[in-house]
Parts: sequence; structure tokens; C-alpha cells
Amino acid sequence: MKHLICKIGGSIIQRLPDSFYRTFIALKEAGWQPIIVHGGGPEINEALDKWQVDTQFVDGLRVTTPEVLQVAETILSGSINKVIVGKLLSAGVPGIGISGVDGQILKASPIHNDGKLGFVGKVDKVNTAWLNVIMNEGGIPVLSPIGIDDKGQKYNINADMAAAAVAKTFKGNLAFISDIPGVMQTKKSQQIIHDKLTERQIHSLIDEGVIYGGMIPKVTAAINALNEGVHNPVILNGYEPEELLRYVKGQSAGTQIIREKEVYHA
Repeated sequence: MKHLICKIGGSIIQRLPDSFYRTFIALKEAGWQPIIVHGGGPEINEALDKWQVDTQFVDGLRVTTPEVLQVAETILSGSINKVIVGKLLSAGVPGIGISGVDGQILKASPIHNDGKLGFVGKVDKVNTAWLNVIMNEGGIPVLSPIGIDDKGQKYNINADMAAAAVAKTFKGNLAFISDIPGVMQTKKSQQIIHDKLTERQIHSLIDEGVIYGGMIPKVTAAINALNEGVHNPVILNGYEPEELLRYVKGQSAGTQIIREKEVYHA
């Protein structure tokens, strides 16, 4: 069984078509075992504003105070997780919601020791036992990216990074589902989509300001996953579910992150 880790961006969860969720039936029939990891940034922002909790970002990552962490967990592990599960069930797909805290699925520690990001974590280990229980029973895990350490401290983990850690652990494929068709750039007054990018090219596009904000942790997670053995991570448009099927068939789809030795063309 081949594992496909799908990270769904928080900006599009509520707007994905029903056909996207039905795609998971086709993936299972084609021999793929999906695992969904999701974000929830817009909903977290809305809740923080509602409850008047101050927040800021550094390099695309949300600075997480204890107050922000509480809100993030409530939104991610509560409402957002169950929205996705509900949409999967409506499509006839057995989605099972679970948090990275449960069974210490996402064993975490601070991403920076200097504390400048607060309780923003990185994944030290993915404990697969409970994910395997769900999958062995025919279900699709829907994982919220809240981690926990051995002392019970919880951490807000960037969903892109959490998905990459899960993909590395299962040696699976990795798809970032977004509201854009990939990494885009304007050249000679024409907007193009890079169908393949290497690590070197990505760093160049970051330096040029073409890749910025929330896309930085996404491509960084993809590069790290690639270097850890994940095959050609991809950034895809969730509004075109057929793109996901093209990707698993080895066809051109979205922006795939490739090794330097592979052929590149825009």
C-alpha cells in the first residue's frame, strides 16, 4: 500500500468542491492510502480577532503564546477537523478525525530554542500506531497539527511541516492542496506556473520575492521532505481534483519539487 499525505490549506477547506473529497475513493481504489493533515489559518485569525488575542507572524509562522495556542487547538482539533471529516463522510469516505496530541502522534519540541516563536513546535517523531489502527480498519486519518512533548506541553505545528514529517515517516508521497495551481511567476507580462522546481531554484525565487509569506514554509517543508526520501512533493490546486489523480499517475500536475539531476522546465 502506497501512502499519500495530503495537506489541505486552511484557506480552502470550506470551499473545496464535493468532487475533491470523492477523489479519495478513486485513490483508495487505485491502491493508495491517503492521510490528511490540515491547516486552519483563516479560522484561527477570525477567532483571535473575535476573542481579541494579539498575534503576529515571523517568516510565515504564527508566534504562539499560551493564549494563541489555546485558540489554535480549539479551532484546529475541534471545528476544522470535524468539517473535513463531515465532508469526507458525505462523499462516502470513512474519515476519522484525530489530533497530533492523541497518543502523542506528533511528538514535538520548540522549533527555536530562543523562544521568539513561543509554542511553535517541530515534529521530532511521528508515532504511527494509532494512524495504522485507523488505516487498517479502512479509514482515512484526518490529523490536526497540534503536537505534544513528554511533559505534556502542547505545540502549534505548521501544517505543511507536520504533513512533511508524516510523509517522511511513511515514505509516502506528499501533496500540498492549495487554492493556487502551483508556484506562479510573471515573466514578460505573462503569468506562468512552474511545473518543476529544484531546491536551488526555490531559494532563488525566495530571494527574488516570487515565493513569500505562507508559501515559504510550504516549499521549505517540501524541500526537507524531498531530502528525506519523499518522491517529488507537489503543490496542487484543490479546485481541480483531477490534478491529484494526475500526480499519483506520474503525470504533470501542479508544481513538483524535484532533485537537481532531474530535468526542469517551466
